[in-house]
Amino acid sequence: MKSMLGSPIAALRVVQLIDANLDRAREGLRVVEDWCRFGLDRQDLVITLKDWRQQLGRHHLDSYKQARCTLTDQGLGLKHPAQQDRKAPSQIVSANCARVQEALRVLEEFARLPDPELASTAAAIRYGLYDLEVTLLKASDGANRRQQLHDCHLYLITSPTTDLAGTVNAGLEAGIGMVQYRRKDGSDLERLTEAKELAALCRKHGALFIVNDRIDLAMAVDADGVHLGQDDLPTDVARSLIGHDRLLGRSTHCLDQLQKAEQEGCDYLGVGPINATATKPDREPVGITYVKEASKATQLPWFAIGGIDVSNLDAVREAGAQRVAVVRAIMSAADPRAASRELLEILK
Repeated sequence: MKSMLGSPIAALRVVQLIDANLDRAREGLRVVEDWCRFGLDRQDLVITLKDWRQQLGRHHLDSYKQARCTLTDQGLGLKHPAQQDRKAPSQIVSANCARVQEALRVLEEFARLPDPELASTAAAIRYGLYDLEVTLLKASDGANRRQQLHDCHLYLITSPTTDLAGTVNAGLEAGIGMVQYRRKDGSDLERLTEAKELAALCRKHGALFIVNDRIDLAMAVDADGVHLGQDDLPTDVARSLIGHDRLLGRSTHCLDQLQKAEQEGCDYLGVGPINATATKPDREPVGITYVKEASKATQLPWFAIGGIDVSNLDAVREAGAQRVAVVRAIMSAADPRAASRELLEILK
């Protein structure tokens, strides 16, 4: 190593540098790996990250570790104020991805002569991590959406009205956490225009935006997910189109449909219609019995739906519903903001 790196002192410093950056890269990978395991439940990402960590471990020779000397390490214990700003898991993951990438770049440069296999491995992992980081960001978006879904108790489903945006905005200002755009008539251009406007309103208020039936429209406006009925695309087909990071909801009208949707990997369920409704005039109401069954049958977030308003919400809640979806109770209200607040107050 002396002939390649100059003096013995220089050679020692390079060995110490390689050791430090191997430690840094492996530690950073472990932080990201554990978030993928416990935070995202993504076994595929865990497998990749663990493999990279083990590859670097095989290159972490005893000679590198034996050269370690913390007494002469001038960077030991140094901290930066930015470390205190990492409050969200996504910030921690992003910082550790950057940490690994930087350490791998150092290994590429300084291990090229003394340990070309390590340099080559570091380069391959670094490029792989660039792509995996994008996947991580999308997966984190999915985790955030599912947390918002879990916290949502009032779900507004739209119906055509002369002031669609104004009505939805009033509900959002009152605290509605989730909006589904539903329109069966009109041109695709009209639907796209309305969906874009509602998606922007939901983003402004930090609410989830879902599109009914139309996966193409949901993707076009970067919606948070899509809601499907029993006669729409199969769950596996829909999931392949929207990906794992967007939400997939399914209407159910009996316990068998609920259990099937859960087994197929839907993110949330509609339970109803509880009462007869003008939105689905040909659908026989299932009544409170199905609400009671659903409350015992699934751990997924589910929303009771069908003619629910302030006059019957207490009975639906007593049957076991913690979340409800409404159309007319807000869309047809003289004061959508006040109607939304009243529903939310009951649901607390």
